Amino acid sequence: MNADIVWILMSSALVLIMTPGLAFFYGGLVKRKNIINTMMACVFIMGMASILWVLVGYSLSFSGDIGGVIGNLKWFGLNGVGAAIGPWLPTVPNLAFAIFQMMFAIITPALITGAVVERMRFSSLAIFVTVWSVVVYYPLAHMVWGGGFLAQIGAVDFAGGTVVHISSGVSALVVALVIGKRKHHGKISYHPHNIPFVFLGAALLWFGWFGFNAGSAGAANALAVHAFMTTNTACAAALLSWMLIEKIHSGKPTLVGASTGMVIGLVAITPGAGFVPIWASIIIGALVSPICYFFITVIKPKLGYDDSLDAFGCHGIGGIWGSIATGIFALTSINSVAKWNGLAFGETALFVRQLAAVGVTIVVSVAGTFIALAVAKLFTRKLRVPISSEDIGLDIAEHGESAYPSYLGFD
Repeated sequence: MNADIVWILMSSALVLIMTPGLAFFYGGLVKRKNIINTMMACVFIMGMASILWVLVGYSLSFSGDIGGVIGNLKWFGLNGVGAAIGPWLPTVPNLAFAIFQMMFAIITPALITGAVVERMRFSSLAIFVTVWSVVVYYPLAHMVWGGGFLAQIGAVDFAGGTVVHISSGVSALVVALVIGKRKHHGKISYHPHNIPFVFLGAALLWFGWFGFNAGSAGAANALAVHAFMTTNTACAAALLSWMLIEKIHSGKPTLVGASTGMVIGLVAITPGAGFVPIWASIIIGALVSPICYFFITVIKPKLGYDDSLDAFGCHGIGGIWGSIATGIFALTSINSVAKWNGLAFGETALFVRQLAAVGVTIVVSVAGTFIALAVAKLFTRKLRVPISSEDIGLDIAEHGESAYPSYLGFD
């Protein structure tokens, strides 16, 4: 039991470091005049999501069941959540499980911010992600992990393919469409201002993802070991696959591309990390790169939307592929939470339920995002900054500070 508690707390710390990692990943990709604003979005969410989780988030996600959609407020303010074993993990205190799940509630809305960097008001973003957590994340967490509707029909999600990645990716696309394009989108090329920051962020994400996936085993056991290996394997396969695609397509592999491949490999294996064989994680990782690359380089330009840092192209599409792949490759012998084997082993029931889970997640995410945007606009009137703020950069316009005060050039 003590070993399980230590593993859950260590995993919680690993997942927490992913959000600063995301800040570096996103921050390095934007213009130098917008890095503070981009990173501040993640910093704010680390505070807001933590307090909101303690007050209502954990209770709404994991306490009781109202219509298979949401929990109740029995554990408001973590009242009654302490050292005693809770209903979710047999060897870990309820409070430790609450801590672990809190870290997921932090990083998920942070993923959305990559779609609207360099043009959304910080105040509007703050209100949006707060409301979004309540109307999208908590219901989905309950439906999948808290005994709600999707769990009841037999859909599975080991560590967040639907709850975290599809929800944030689809919501990111909706927000990008509503906010509109950046001033010079389609007229000039956008280049990352600090590629080493991009890699640093991706490396921290890879490191933290072991807590994200292996920690979702809920104990220091063989399933955690299995999830650890599938996580690393899929990440490695996607990294190499993306580099190969770049070499074929443009003649040169890039560090930004390799970093992107790492992240989408991690995204794709997340829902199936504790359900699929290790060999299948190679296939899942190797295929996610061409799938996401196609959406980012072909579909996105054709449709003309400005998903600035490809939150939808990476997390939305990668999460959809990973959730479907779980329905293809899952084995009940690896994890009995899956009631059926995957499509590759001759059974269709799980595959159909995975498709249903993807569909439900998309519907909830789209509807909840429009609600959250409406509330944000009600309080701030305008969701995006003036053109003049785009010109001078959101670091100065929204925060009054610069990451590079000695730099006098243009970007």
